[in-house]
Amino acid sequence: MTGGIRLATPYRDTSADQLRFTLAGPRRRALAVTETELGGVTVQLRLLGASHQVLAGPVSETLACLPAEPGEGPPHTVRRRIDGWEYAFDSTVRRCAPDELTERAAALRHRLAGEPAALHGVFPGSPDALTALLVRRSGPVITWLTWHVYPQAGQIVETTTRLEVP
Repeated sequence: MTGGIRLATPYRDTSADQLRFTLAGPRRRALAVTETELGGVTVQLRLLGASHQVLAGPVSETLACLPAEPGEGPPHTVRRRIDGWEYAFDSTVRRCAPDELTERAAALRHRLAGEPAALHGVFPGSPDALTALLVRRSGPVITWLTWHVYPQAGQIVETTTRLEVP
């Protein structure tokens, strides 16, 4: 994927505190999907109307506004061993003034525009309302980064996940 997708559907989450994290959820309905093969491991980046889902090896990571489940915001840190794979998730919620948020969103769109293993979508209402994912592999470690930009709340949620292949 070489550019962002203009999404026709409104997003369901509008601030970081509406997000819920799970490693046990089902495959969610996606607005856009890109699949990448990284050294024998298929990684699927899924852009949801409620944020993101990544499927890689035994991992099904979802950070989204989930139906009938209250948000609690993203966890700062999660460490797990899943079927012999080492999983590490970290997140930060950054508060930004409107001009800074617009600059950061523009830089993110520009950064991901030429990335073959990236997916990002812009939601209606603002070019800064976006969710973005990027994946890469170095040796036995697959890393994906995500960004969830909420202009109405002045927030950017940044996550980094590290998955070590056994």
